[in-house]
Amino acid sequence: MKSISILVPPGAVMEAVADPRYLFTTANQFLEAAGRPPLFSIQLVGLEKQTSLLDGVFSIQADKLISEVDQTDLIIIPAISSPIGPVLEKNKAFIPWLVKQYQKGAEIASLCLGAFVLAETGLLDGKKCSTHWAFYNEFRERYPEVTIMDGHIITEEQGIYSSGGANSYWNLLIYLLEKYTNRETAILASKYFAIDIDRNSQTVFAIFNGQKDHADEDVKKVQHFIEKNFTEKLSVEELAKTVAMSRRSLERRFRQATNNTVAEYIQRVKVEAAKRSFEATRKNINEVMYDVGYTDTKAFRSLFKKITGLNPVAYRNKYNKQLQALEN
Repeated sequence: MKSISILVPPGAVMEAVADPRYLFTTANQFLEAAGRPPLFSIQLVGLEKQTSLLDGVFSIQADKLISEVDQTDLIIIPAISSPIGPVLEKNKAFIPWLVKQYQKGAEIASLCLGAFVLAETGLLDGKKCSTHWAFYNEFRERYPEVTIMDGHIITEEQGIYSSGGANSYWNLLIYLLEKYTNRETAILASKYFAIDIDRNSQTVFAIFNGQKDHADEDVKKVQHFIEKNFTEKLSVEELAKTVAMSRRSLERRFRQATNNTVAEYIQRVKVEAAKRSFEATRKNINEVMYDVGYTDTKAFRSLFKKITGLNPVAYRNKYNKQLQALEN
């Protein structure tokens, strides 16, 4: 039997506690239906026997306290809610236990913002990690020793797993199920829970919000200038002049403030504008490309797919409601 310990941290997202339990319990049923013994022993593990969530709206009963779990095979850290700081403070007691269990051979998987709890252990230092795209900046500020895998749904390194944002944790759960059982069982579970088993990127869901959560006012001025003039051909030299700065200084300060180079930021602004156009208009690919300041079709398609994970046609077909209505 594989022992799976699902944490019940204060401030947890309830679904991220219930869903892993549901998946592995159902997987046991699949195995039994196929004439095989159940593989997973699933337990909810908490700091207290009962944990109140969502300001008391829900309450979860733990099967065991952390002091009662000497050894386990897999620990799942569910997503937590924001603001992050106060939730981490409430979960400090989990940290030494997580480290001890990992040292004993347990694997650890964090779901979405559960990566913040995992990072508190120090076990992610020098390693790669996935989490919700909307919290990349806060994560980088708190844990500079950890490498965020931009856009990745699943990251795995040395028995530590992490997932991207929101419901993408289902992809990690299916991935773990396949690892512990087989492809056939994973496919059956993916069909049962209606999960795209091989989705590996969350970039298509990322909403570029400008990355202005910093204190460098000159960089903010350049960001605003780019966003107002993204249809033009912008050079770093010209942008540096708008804030009386050298190119080298602008590049250095811009990356420090936004975690993007100036060129990357310009590209992302253009692609975000293209995404909005594909979602809301019936313009063809070339029209949108010209609107956002590109003339090279190949370069535009390549950049768009790199940032969103989909080519322009696939993105438009997936998210344009007007086109979907015409087809129906």
